[in-house]
Amino acid sequence: MPASAAAGPGSGGRDHRPSDRGLSAVVRYTEYGIPHIVAKDYANLGFGTGWAQAADQVCTLADGFVTVAGERSRHFGPDAAPDGSLSSATTNLSSDLYFRGVRDAGTVERLLRTPAPAGPSRDVRELMRGWAAGYNAWLRKNRITDPACARAGWVRPVTALDVARRGFAVSVLGGQGRAVDGITAARPPAGPPADGSSGAPDPGRTAEAARKLFDVSDAAMGSNAVAFSGAVTADGRGLLLGNPHYPWQGGRRFWQSQQTIPGELNVSGASLLGTTVVNIGFNDKVAWSHTVATGVPLNLHQLALVPGDPTSYLVDGKPERMTPRTVTVAVGGGAPVTRTQWWTRYGPVVDRLGAQLPLPWTAATAYALNDPNAANLRASDTALGFGKARSTRDVADVLRRTQGLPWVNTVAADSGGRSFFAQAQLLPRITDELAQRCSTPLGRAVYPASGVAVLDGSRSDCALGSDPDAVQPGVFGPARMPVLRDAPYAENSNDSAWLTNADRPLTGYERIFGTVATQRSLRTRGGIEDVAAMAERGRLTVSDLQRQQFANRVPAGDLAAADVARACPAALPNDPEACRVLAAWDRTVDTGSRGALLFDRFWRKFTGTVPAAQQWLVPFSAADPVRTPRAMNTAAPGFAKALADAVAELRAARIPLDAPLGAHQFVVRNGQRIPLSGGTEALGVWNKIEPVWNAAGGGYTEVAHGTSHVQAVGWDGSRCPVARTLLSYSQSSNPASPHHADQTRLYAGERWVTSRFCEKDILRSPALRVVVVRD
Repeated sequence: MPASAAAGPGSGGRDHRPSDRGLSAVVRYTEYGIPHIVAKDYANLGFGTGWAQAADQVCTLADGFVTVAGERSRHFGPDAAPDGSLSSATTNLSSDLYFRGVRDAGTVERLLRTPAPAGPSRDVRELMRGWAAGYNAWLRKNRITDPACARAGWVRPVTALDVARRGFAVSVLGGQGRAVDGITAARPPAGPPADGSSGAPDPGRTAEAARKLFDVSDAAMGSNAVAFSGAVTADGRGLLLGNPHYPWQGGRRFWQSQQTIPGELNVSGASLLGTTVVNIGFNDKVAWSHTVATGVPLNLHQLALVPGDPTSYLVDGKPERMTPRTVTVAVGGGAPVTRTQWWTRYGPVVDRLGAQLPLPWTAATAYALNDPNAANLRASDTALGFGKARSTRDVADVLRRTQGLPWVNTVAADSGGRSFFAQAQLLPRITDELAQRCSTPLGRAVYPASGVAVLDGSRSDCALGSDPDAVQPGVFGPARMPVLRDAPYAENSNDSAWLTNADRPLTGYERIFGTVATQRSLRTRGGIEDVAAMAERGRLTVSDLQRQQFANRVPAGDLAAADVARACPAALPNDPEACRVLAAWDRTVDTGSRGALLFDRFWRKFTGTVPAAQQWLVPFSAADPVRTPRAMNTAAPGFAKALADAVAELRAARIPLDAPLGAHQFVVRNGQRIPLSGGTEALGVWNKIEPVWNAAGGGYTEVAHGTSHVQAVGWDGSRCPVARTLLSYSQSSNPASPHHADQTRLYAGERWVTSRFCEKDILRSPALRVVVVRD
């Protein structure tokens, strides 16, 4: 064995203890390759976690470490695109210029030196030290069998600083990470625009581009989560269903484990790859999950430049020079590339946010980006605190003390029967009053539409203030954040906090957190309908959570399928088969559902081409937000074409109109086709997947992102939580691993893993394998 000892199911593993010499841990594997890691302290726990993650995901992890080292161009060429896990960079060169700039500036080193609570705690620093040592020990003692990186020169040992740099990248994903191309490409103007224009962005077009950019329903990450209080459960204890929607490939995959330090920590759940803690999980008293939040974790400052000097700007009439940061990146097979980035008191100058939101640097104006999460390495302390919490009150206290979550909401329940929701994001302290007083003309259009503030950078009285309970300057303190405690249900599906509970709407928060009294997504509406009905029915158990996860109801179908079927004969007078299929569809996206694929392809085309205002006859009403808009407008221009095009598309691909969904929505793992249920954001399905359409390959042949780690958790009065989990894409990305697709097959069969949290349950596992890992 590559590690020191292994025990079969009969050995129990009780005699295996972490070594006192160097770093070590006991890793006990149960079904589906889930490791239960036991160590005497945080450094040793990190060691076991780093080892076990490397065993399952070494290539994905190594790729991420190349990214944060700023060395992708050296190994993979400057023009190829990264996988998007750690930033929005569109090329390896852009990614390298940004991350090499972070390294050269010593940004992460400064954060590590910052004392807690503003900086990471000693426990988290020890976890990072141990994680790096465990990862390195696995590399030394094992041969890589994953063809993605076997014998690759870019797989290298790492340091605790590398682990922290990866954590920094995750922290700034919604801020600087969203603007990597804009930071690395920003250049002072060589002269006036060639077309003689001012070069200033158009407020209306920029506002719409910003709205789309920060619309989380269009993002590659989302989630559902619901907590039920004891008022509606069978035993008076809380329940939690967590269902993050994350990428199925790359560095934002989850990985399951249980982490135990006897007498200190005992938590089970899922970690984002490269993190040292359980990010979403449960213990014997508390369960929590996260949903991607609507708060905007950045703002812009519009700079008034000194005439004749585009790298100087005015503040209260006095010039300040920008700070140049020259960055050099090595390029494999070519000459090094050197570029200069420009920094201000507010942050880096950017010339765009995303591909569709240009922010031109002209002779008169430039834009600087403020990202408060560039001073935040506290997310692991938040997660660690959750793992030790004994109630949702403790969860709230952890959020108050650490303030480490950059872009997610928190939903939690406890064994005492409490439910909890908080949008406890670290956000720039942009009050609506400040935005009204200090927005530039561009900002006055952009802020209401998107929550992105564009403030007048030439006025010191437009600086962000501080709240007395904030852990760092320039951000909101916990008292200003939307919170809902002990409601019968608290549910979020990536809309704002407003309808976390439809009977107890949350209001009064600043626009940067999200909107109030605005249209909700179909997934939010369907989720509220479902969980409100569950709460009304009452006497809920974990089994009810499991049924909700795989109900596969299609809210778009419930709203529109009957109208489509009625209008179909007029739209397709020569195609009665298509109309019969649509009329007979059961309005689910189960693998056996016939007509689901036809409706899905129609719905994508209809919603993608018909303006939203023309899709429904009954418009949105804030007085009836869950049931509006409704009544599909089958007379809308484009309806008949969308329907005809969907039928023609399936027939051209030789896919029967009434084919079962699972015959044409699947993934292939090791040559085996695995049919999948679930549906898209546009359809509003709780069990969300965003599959990749490949007509020539037979339909939807891969999943880009969607349902990932799922947990349904309750308690029964014992020390062992009642928990059922799933990891849709399985533990390992290595096709040679037995755990490359085993949970994917479970997911396809809508079956669950019964969690083995307590010692007696771990020792009873028929798959038990005990490994002592040592440095």
